[in-house]
Amino acid sequence: QLQLVESGGGLVQPGGSLRLSCAASGFKLAYYAIGWFRQAPGKEREGVSCISRSGEGTNYADNVKGRFTISRDSAQNTVYLEMHSLKPEDTAVYYCAAGGRLEYYSCSGVESEVGYDYWGQGTQVTVSS
Repeated sequence: QLQLVESGGGLVQPGGSLRLSCAASGFKLAYYAIGWFRQAPGKEREGVSCISRSGEGTNYADNVKGRFTISRDSAQNTVYLEMHSLKPEDTAVYYCAAGGRLEYYSCSGVESEVGYDYWGQGTQVTVSS
């Protein structure tokens, strides 16, 4: 069974950091583009970051650029999202998704959900004092 499981969410104070994990089972993440998306209460889901199928291309939404870093550990079959300088507006449920037919070397469409075939159940991130 193909499955993605996110973890690492929680409550953090503004300015704090968290590392989210997206672990895959049933398939190798190294062959897939991985996207991180988030959905805040009352808002539509938005793209946060992505890493290309090759692992060479990464991209970030403007509102997280410079604060978030996406990376992949093929040996662990896991993709990470390091989040620093967190703000209350980063509060959301964070989802990872995998797509096997997206661009190989680059990850240009960070906002688009098109092409992502598998989704995790999400992990809650709350930034509050």
